[in-house]
Amino acid sequence: MKQGLSLRVSQHLALTPQLQQSIRLLQLSTLELSQEVEQMLDDNPFLERLVEEAPREEFGLDAADTPVHREEREDGGDFAGPAASPGSSATSEAAVAEVDAPATESIDAEPDWGGDGTVEFSADDSEWGGDAPARNNSSSQDSDERADATELARSQESLQAHLHRQALSLRLAPEDSAALRFLIESLNDDGYLEDSLPALASALAGDDNDEFDELVHHFQVALGLLQSLDPLGVGARDLGECLAIQLRAGVDGDDGDEQAQVRKVALAICKQPMDLLAKRDFKRLAVLTRSSEDLVRQASQLIARLEPKPGRRFVDVERHVIVPDVIVTRSGRGSNIKFRVQLNPDVMPRLRVHDIYAGALKSHKGEGSQALSQRLQEARWFIKNIQQRFDTILRVSNAIVERQKNFFIHGELAMRPLVLREIADELGLHESTISRVTTAKYMSTPFGTVELKYFFGSALGTETGGNASSTAVRALIKQFVGSENAKKPLSDSQISDMLKEQGIECARRTVAKYREALRIAPANLRKAL
Repeated sequence: MKQGLSLRVSQHLALTPQLQQSIRLLQLSTLELSQEVEQMLDDNPFLERLVEEAPREEFGLDAADTPVHREEREDGGDFAGPAASPGSSATSEAAVAEVDAPATESIDAEPDWGGDGTVEFSADDSEWGGDAPARNNSSSQDSDERADATELARSQESLQAHLHRQALSLRLAPEDSAALRFLIESLNDDGYLEDSLPALASALAGDDNDEFDELVHHFQVALGLLQSLDPLGVGARDLGECLAIQLRAGVDGDDGDEQAQVRKVALAICKQPMDLLAKRDFKRLAVLTRSSEDLVRQASQLIARLEPKPGRRFVDVERHVIVPDVIVTRSGRGSNIKFRVQLNPDVMPRLRVHDIYAGALKSHKGEGSQALSQRLQEARWFIKNIQQRFDTILRVSNAIVERQKNFFIHGELAMRPLVLREIADELGLHESTISRVTTAKYMSTPFGTVELKYFFGSALGTETGGNASSTAVRALIKQFVGSENAKKPLSDSQISDMLKEQGIECARRTVAKYREALRIAPANLRKAL
């Protein structure tokens, strides 16, 4: 084989670091973006928060339209959220008034940013009738009177703190008090003690048998004390023990003979496998508990009123708080209904390039200036990419509201079929970009806060040749189940027939899939006792 050299010309697509950062910021959730901003503020000396007391540039508004500020904007120096600062309130009011003008009542392909990042348009209610009643808008209340959900979550007492506070009132020996504290700290979020007492003692005592026996004794004493504390059922090793603790605590002298018998049967049921109770196998339970089937049914009703997770109300709800990225408000009535789409100012980071450091770098071109210039450019890229992220979120949100405006008037029953490609084609973006925008981003609507992906659903055929959204079909299924006879619940086949009566072609298997997605039990488990 002969060796030689050849020249070949080829092209390939490469993602620049700036584009990679833009894509990564776009798919981050609000919490992840906040952590990313904090990390960048710590790592990059050229990046700083925009000071509220000395505003220089608002997103879409100029606090002072000077040549210096215009140069900074072109250079990507500042980025502030849509919330106007106190010093620019007059400018913000003027921008909002301009947005509220009749000329902005419809959305074009490109949204028109107002001073606070809002777009307003009218709803076309031709399909549903112009005199459809509008739902009362809770956003008309004074914002100062609203409680901050995050602060309420932070102020909630944990299960361990609640139990420790009760333990302070007990007069215990130092060893028993230490054992009780150890068991309290070993509870999971539901209030259960997952590890056995010998396992806990073995982890502390090691190979010392005498110390092991002593620890087991103290743990047994502490466990009895723990299970007597509030909430009832805390410290149980399994579900049956948790329910039994609550049943025993409910015994009093006021119980009649019949009620006492029902409670006795309920205690016997708690000693049996819980899957029999979940399947409502009353005949099998009646045999195992040596009681009548009627008593088993009454005992099951008593058990159903107990709390299977004692620590439920003490769970740290802060991690479950959802902060919307987009807020949609409604005004007007009948055919004059208007929707206003705006970014949530609370999630918008207010950033800018540090003026002093940037100016010092321009006047100093010594050793290390190239590395500092790169960090300065990174800060500018970061600000521009965040601005582009929120710009894309608002554009996608505007397109969603325009397509699903009937949902904002009538609720989920009026949801239309929508796929990512429709929004992508309308905005000139790729489907993957729309997918990143709608993942872990939330919108506050008159019907609650929902994820942006909630507005996308597949289409089901109708008798008229049209399409119905799968979201609307699930809402119909939930409505049918909610109004069914508890003694004769609807089967999946019956629900399928009811949907066909509404003109929607939906097979029984599809109904079962939607029912499971809605976490609705099958008909045999929904049947009333």
